[in-house]
Amino acid sequence: MRILSLDKELLAYLEKRKLADKFLKQKDLFEQNLRHPGLNLELLEPKHLRLWSFRIDRKYRAIFFFHNSETSEVIDINNHYR
Repeated sequence: MRILSLDKELLAYLEKRKLADKFLKQKDLFEQNLRHPGLNLELLEPKHLRLWSFRIDRKYRAIFFFHNSETSEVIDINNHYR
């Protein structure tokens, strides 16, 4: 599974919060093993939208969707508790 490149705004968001290294680590886990427990992969509500999230750290999550069986795209990174 491959994650498409992030857009400039998401990269800036990661840099501003000093999350770039953590994101890259989680991205590598995601691309190697979607079921890795450290990702805490979740299907978000409402489920019919087919949006998923994986953990960057305890506070931040990456929101993504699957394009197909080989690629996915992160569309948002946000504070999980807001």
